[in-house]
Amino acid sequence: MLLTKAFRKMFIVPDFQVFTQKINEIYDSALQQDGGQVADYIPQLAKFSPHLWGASLCTIDGQRHSVGDTKVPFCLQSCIKPLEYAIAVHELGGEHVHRFVGKEPSGFRFNKLSLSEEDKPHNPMVNAGAIVISSLIKPKSNKAERFDYVMEFLKRAAGAEYVGFSNATFQSERETGDRNYALGYYLKEKKCFPENADMIAALDFYFQLCSIEMTCESGSVMAATLANGGICPITGDRVLSTEAVRNTLSLMHSCGMYDFSGQFAFHVGLPAKSGVSGAVLLVVPNVMGMMCWSPSLDRIGNSVRGIHFCQELVSHFNFHHYDNLRHFTKKHDPRRSLDDEPNKSVVNLMFAAYSGDISALRRFALSTLDMEQRDYDSRTALHIAASEGHVDAVIFLTEECKVNPFIKDRWGNTPLDDARQFGHHVIATILQQYQHVYTDAESSGNKEEQKTTMDSLKSIN
Repeated sequence: MLLTKAFRKMFIVPDFQVFTQKINEIYDSALQQDGGQVADYIPQLAKFSPHLWGASLCTIDGQRHSVGDTKVPFCLQSCIKPLEYAIAVHELGGEHVHRFVGKEPSGFRFNKLSLSEEDKPHNPMVNAGAIVISSLIKPKSNKAERFDYVMEFLKRAAGAEYVGFSNATFQSERETGDRNYALGYYLKEKKCFPENADMIAALDFYFQLCSIEMTCESGSVMAATLANGGICPITGDRVLSTEAVRNTLSLMHSCGMYDFSGQFAFHVGLPAKSGVSGAVLLVVPNVMGMMCWSPSLDRIGNSVRGIHFCQELVSHFNFHHYDNLRHFTKKHDPRRSLDDEPNKSVVNLMFAAYSGDISALRRFALSTLDMEQRDYDSRTALHIAASEGHVDAVIFLTEECKVNPFIKDRWGNTPLDDARQFGHHVIATILQQYQHVYTDAESSGNKEEQKTTMDSLKSIN
């Protein structure tokens, strides 16, 4: 299947080589960011070098690219939160899970002792929410079985690639997790846990999950599973339900980047989750998943290089959730096939001219489309509009788009010839005057002169 897609250029990113060259440039740009410092409140994390930096991507159809330190294992830390939430929703359903945890951004630090007005953790992406979620997963099983269950889920989501566990980090978390123990007792006091839940067991399980290891490469496959609606792109295995994926991506978008979540949603506009190990799990829905990792953190707790990478990625490619609005400034779209796109644009342009759709013509012009494109018969949009008698469309194509009126079709006809042939005398007059204007402007080398003279053409209509 991969070979077939490759030969037919049917991948989600058709020109993958050009795309990855830009990814490498963005990686190099992020490499120059040398601010921040490695997290030291968990002793085991402080041992990582601040110079480590890696980024991997996996598309929804299995295209892979990695650059930098992408084979070095690191702990997921808070990046486990959306994954354990997804597992809980997959097993129990969103309605049951949200009896115990909310859906709103908290507005507070991720480890603050704070609950909503309903005495529930604000969302699953803060520590309080993640601790409660950990009590929901296989509550009747023993600790070993619960841990193996989650590990098996993660391995399936990662396409059987590397998923490990750092016992040293786990012990470090337990020994320095005073704030999390305080959260646990606070949650217990407020009766946030399900009935008969063991708070200490839930905390231990949470510490274990935060200590699960991955690499950028295996993490990118896991992110791609989320981007692909819960189906692992490497194995084709349905790992998570569509409800679990939708809910998880929604919460990642609004709550995934600590106190930077609002800024990230505004500037990057993609679901993401960061961890104090320096990881950033990024999802481009229906396109790809990415895992970036660099241990140097900003004051909020996000990877300095990871944030820079995500911002540069969206400044170049139209991956932001709202980049595809009409009349919006166009960015590069790696999903477009270079072979098919001209054909589609010609068809759309000609249909708009045939129907006299000024709004569509204006939209194409604003999107920097070549308004002099020709169809199979070498006819331009001006030919079509003149033939069909659409006066307003002809004025727009001449006055605003400055389409060349002397282009001939396969039979040697200009738009003026077509207007005369089909008896559209007003359009013929407009085009005749426009030919003089166009010729004068061309001879003087200044097309701006066209606009002044073209004002007189409006009166003809």
